[in-house]
Formats: sequence, C-alpha cells, structure tokens
Amino acid sequence: MGLPRVRIVTLNAALGPLDYRVPDGVEVSPGQVVVAPLGPRPMIGVVWEPERLPTDEVGDNRLRYLTSVLPQPVIQPALRRLCEWTADYYLSPLAAVLRMVLPSSYALHDQRQLTEYRPTGLQPDRLTPQRRSALERLEGRQGTIRELAAFAEVSDAVLRGLVNAGALEPVLVDADKPLACPDPDFAPPELNPEQADASASLVAAIGHGFDPVLLDGVTGSGKTEVYFEAIAEALRQGRQALILLPEIALTEPFLKRFEARFGCPPTAWHSDLRASQRRRSYRAIASGEAKVVIGARSSLFLPYANLGLIVVDEAHEPSFKQEEGVQYHARDVAVMRGRFEDIPVILSSATPAIETRHMVELGRYREVKLASRFAGARLPELSAINLTQDPPPRGRWLAPSLVTELEANLEAGEQSLLFLNRRGFAPLTLCRTCGHRFQCPNCTAWMVEHRLMHRLACHHCGHVMPPPRLCPECGDEDSLVACGPGVERIADEVQALFPEARTALVTSDTIWSPVKAAEFVAAMEAGAIDIVIGTQLVTKGYHFPNLTLVGVVDADLGLQGGDLRAAERSFQQIAQVAGRAGRGEKPGRVLVQTHDPEAPVIAALVSGDADSFVAAETESRREAAMPPFGRLAALIISSEDKDEAEAVARRIGRAAPDVEGMAVFGPAPAPLAMLRNRYRYRLLVHAARSLDVQDVIRDWLAAVEWGSKVRVAVDVDPYSFV
Repeated sequence: MGLPRVRIVTLNAALGPLDYRVPDGVEVSPGQVVVAPLGPRPMIGVVWEPERLPTDEVGDNRLRYLTSVLPQPVIQPALRRLCEWTADYYLSPLAAVLRMVLPSSYALHDQRQLTEYRPTGLQPDRLTPQRRSALERLEGRQGTIRELAAFAEVSDAVLRGLVNAGALEPVLVDADKPLACPDPDFAPPELNPEQADASASLVAAIGHGFDPVLLDGVTGSGKTEVYFEAIAEALRQGRQALILLPEIALTEPFLKRFEARFGCPPTAWHSDLRASQRRRSYRAIASGEAKVVIGARSSLFLPYANLGLIVVDEAHEPSFKQEEGVQYHARDVAVMRGRFEDIPVILSSATPAIETRHMVELGRYREVKLASRFAGARLPELSAINLTQDPPPRGRWLAPSLVTELEANLEAGEQSLLFLNRRGFAPLTLCRTCGHRFQCPNCTAWMVEHRLMHRLACHHCGHVMPPPRLCPECGDEDSLVACGPGVERIADEVQALFPEARTALVTSDTIWSPVKAAEFVAAMEAGAIDIVIGTQLVTKGYHFPNLTLVGVVDADLGLQGGDLRAAERSFQQIAQVAGRAGRGEKPGRVLVQTHDPEAPVIAALVSGDADSFVAAETESRREAAMPPFGRLAALIISSEDKDEAEAVARRIGRAAPDVEGMAVFGPAPAPLAMLRNRYRYRLLVHAARSLDVQDVIRDWLAAVEWGSKVRVAVDVDPYSFV
C-alpha cells in the first residue's frame, strides 16, 4: 500500500499540477501552503483537490516527499473556486492566479523583525550625481535596500554606499505590530431620508447571502457614507469588509473619511506599501485581525478569514481591468468572489458602466439610487464652449470665455480646476526644419515631452531621454518644437495669464503615492491652491467645497480612435470631473471646450439627459452585438522577430475554427505595432453571448505550435484595443 499522496499547484505558471508523497506523521489537506522540491530547488505551492485538477498519475515509488507544511492559514474552498474560475474564464494558468493569493514571500515565514533604512539628513563627503538624486527622491521614505533602490532608480550598491557614509540608517521594524480595530459605532453620520433608505437596504443584505447591488448615485450624493453603514453592520456581525479603489493615490483622502467614521484607519493593500507593511497586512487579513481592507484590484485575491462584504468604489473605472499577466476585470471578479463566498457585493458609481446597467435590467443585480446631492448642494451648471466660434489666441489652448470665468473665480476667492487627460508638456516633438518626429526606439509611439523633468518619455515602455539640443536627423540647432498640449503646457499658460495665482499640477507624475495625495488634499483644504490643472486622477474621489469652476480643456480628446467604449468613457470622465464642482454651499459651473457641441456625448452632458445618451449607446451596442450583448476576445501575438510574429499570427488565423455564432478578424499589425522591442499582431474574436468562447479558443490554440520566443496572450472582454 502506497503512502498518502497530494496534488499541488506551484507558483510557476510553466508547470501543471504535480503529485508528491506526504511524510509519515504529517497531516495535509486541500488549501494548505506547502514547500515541495523541484529539482534542486524548494518551491512554494498549495495543496488542491486531485479530482478538480486531473493529470497523468505516476506510481508512488517515483514521487518525492513534500519538504514542509508552512504555518499559514488554509486557502479556503471559496477562494480556491475563485482561482479556478478566474483561470478558466480569462484563459490563464492557475499558477499565475495563485501568485496573487500568495504575493508576499515575507508573509510566509515567521520573521518577527525586519531591517529597513531611512535618510538621516547627513550629506556624505562624496556626493555623486547618483547619490544626490537618490537622497532627493528618498526624502521622507523608509524601506528595505531593494525597495528604496527601485524607488530611487539606482543600484543597491549606491544605497549601501550611502549606508556606509552615514546618509542612511537601519531601523528595526516590528513585523507583527497589532492593528487597531474599527468601531462601527464610533461616529454614525446624520443621513438624509434618501440616504437612510439606501443604507437600510444595504445593511439588510449583510449576512443574508450573495446579493450584487448597484449603488447608483449622482456625484456628491453621499454614496461613501451610505455604504459605510453596510461596512459597520458587517463589523457588528464579526465579518471582514473589502473596499476596492481604482487608484492608489485616492487612498489617502479616503483614509481620512474612514477614520472620521470608524475611529481608526483601515488596513491598506497596494503596491506603495513597504515589505514590512505588506507582510503585516497579509498576515492580519489571513488571520481575520484586519477587519476592513482598502486596496487596489490585487487585494481581491487575498485569503480573508471571514469576508462578509465587498465594495467596488467608482465601479465604472477602466483601471479595474488588468492589462498584463492575468488580464482580469476586478469589478467582475469581485462579483464572482461574492458569489463563491455567498456575501453581498456593492458596485458604487455615479456613472455605471453599460454592462452593469444591463445586469440590473436582467434582474441579476438590484439597484439602489441616490438622485440628489447631500445637504442641499446642487449639481453644477454645465455649458459647452464652441472652439470654432470662440477659439483661443494663437499658441494658447484656453478659450477667452473660459479665461474670463477663471479670472472671476480668482477674484471671488474660489478654486478652479482645469482638466486635460494628457500627461506631460506636449504629446509630440518634431523638427521644424526637416519634420523629424521623436519616436520611442522600443515602441511605435511618440516620445512625450515632460518639461518639468527635462526629458522625453515613452508612456508605454518607460524609455526616457534628455531633450536633444540638435535635431538627430538634420543637425539643426534650436529647431525642435512641441506640438499639442499636455497638462504641463496648460499649467504654463495659466501661470502666464495669472502670475499671482497659486497652481497645482495633479498627474501620476506628481501624485505618485498616498503621501503626495495627502499633501495635495491638505493644500486644497487650507485654501493654498487657486487653480488645479490635472489629468483623470482628479476626476474621482475628491471633495473640495470651495471648488466652484471646472474647465474641460479638450472634450473631444477621448472620442478619437476605434474603441467601442470611447463615447461612454468620455461621458463618464467629463461627468465625473464636472462632479468636483459645487459640492458645498456655493453653486458650481462647468465649461466644456469642444469643436463639436452637437456630438451626442456633449449634447447629453449639456442637457443633463444622461438617460437618453445611455439608452442610445446601449441600443447601438445591441444592434452590433457588442458587449454586453455579444462577446469579444483579443489574441495578441508578439516577438522580437517581426517575421516570426507575423508567421505565427497568420498560422493562428488560418487555424481559426468555423463555429456558428463566431467571427475572427485579422491577423493585422496592432495599432501599437511594437511595444518594448516586441512586434505585435492582433486577432479579434467576436462571438454570440451564448457561445462558450473560452473552450473554442482553448481548443483552437492547442492545435497550433509556436516557438519559445513568441508569446500568445488572450484578453477576454478586452478594454484596450491597441
């Protein structure tokens, strides 16, 4: 009789499930985290039910023994089923999904103290340019050598030199410091009748099974305060709650609102955490000590001990779609986790996605509405500026009527916001002598000038270079010109028009962490900023009562290109940024610059008839059988060898199955034909809603072979078409 055997899933996506023998006296059950030998190396894996992962079995005498069982809480069945569903639906290896469940190697070992480093304020005797740059970037930060080196963009050796020179000092960090526990009755809010009804509906769902709810409320209606009451009820029942936010930078203002309601901050989970913080959060989540977690989309896969509620804030946000690795949509996976855990899921939004609205129409989600702003605040008055009739002066980007409104707001002592969803100074730099355009050497994309950082940057691969003095093509000096506006250029124009105005530039280049976001919020609340110039980062989550004017610099920008969601996304973005105005007692106004005020998006915003716009967009999707009425999947083939990428793409295209209810378009060079030195081709699958397109694609690709240098990625329900 053979010894007991187990099947495990390792964290190596190239491997399938593997069988191991269990040493005598060791108890192992599905969901336990184990260490198993693979060749000469130990590997972490999770024990799985063998009947759910069939594989070719080998005799017990050929199996190796497990090395050890880690003292970690068991990965519960509901989370294991979520991993299986995610891998199956998004056509990803189960191991790749499992890596999101076990993301912190520090957390898997019983290490009580960690050594981190922080600046001492001392300047080393030998201050090289690298050392100076590192110290400037690391001001106020703390972390391991590896974390600080990555943030400062220098080598580990540079930082170890700073340690030896006394410019960085070691700090022992207690890895298991107790967490504060939010108090559901710390500071209950005074809700108006509409909010009270909405919160009562959400509170009643806690503890009563799976219940996906769309919380649909206009900007400033108090959605956060309403779903906080559902979180309070989950706490009273001894359950954990998860709040997903679309942007890391949003977490700091949100934390302040949470602490005011519950008496302490929630447990955070995002990429800006130090290793010691990630370890502490992970272990507290797994043990149940962390009662409320606020996080980015990756927090959805953490092993909560007793999850009772999931909230997806700003649920319409496209940034909830992961574009690399496992290409999942956190909004949809959140609903599936709620289903497996048998708990409510709240999707909160002022501009719900058409896909979400459709689920309400089908009766699969219920809807709770908040139709008016809190405390009598009125929605802002929105009007369009026709740039064909009221054009900016040559070399400028702000129409005279918008400038007049900015001036009036300054005189009134009120704050203004200018929105342009384009980072940097200018999207294109060219030579006026020969027409040479600066393109990224790794991508088919233009280099964007970032004048504040004195560099040209590719927003796709991160390549940077200093702006050259001479044109590299013709050699002319001082012949380079910036074409088009970015937010930095708008900020320069504002400074030229209003030199006394205090301005703030809010983009991912300037607000790269929760700390920076907190500094910006504090300055706005203190009245230290007159005019904010920002990208989509300012369209959500912020509440500034003295901000009464919003100017949308280029409302036509988001309507360009072949994205099926372009109009919907533009509508959401402009509606969200408009929602920043007039959130206090003072009325707000919004001016939208456009060359086409009759465009359906602009007309709907100006008239306030959002329902008609959504109905028309929904009907056009229905006629074209586009999501949510049909299904899309993209196949992206890439290689450093252009001919090889094209050959494999054509081979896959020729092998496309003839299936009723499915059409395959392509292959064709991707709009972004080269990315990070890899040539890219795309195929697009368009299928009927009823077709199990994943099974079709799985069988299709299994019949085609390609070399190890070619990558074939599948993006189910794509949001990006580049």
